[in-house]
Amino acid sequence: MPDIKTIADKADFIVNGYAFTREDDCIKVLNLNTPDKAVVFSVAGEVLETTMDDIELFIVSRYLKQNLKYMED
Repeated sequence: MPDIKTIADKADFIVNGYAFTREDDCIKVLNLNTPDKAVVFSVAGEVLETTMDDIELFIVSRYLKQNLKYMED
């Protein structure tokens, strides 16, 4: 598993300990405080894969919608 600091440095933005990184056609989100909790979204915001529970997923989805403008090219 990659180093947490490396992931944080490569992130497009970080909100409340969640690192959001756009890669190709998806957006990867990692909980930096609990690195086994992650989610992969499509660019449209659909969940492709996750290890998060429903509550955490709801929170992260909201953060993504509120901050997606910071990922624009």
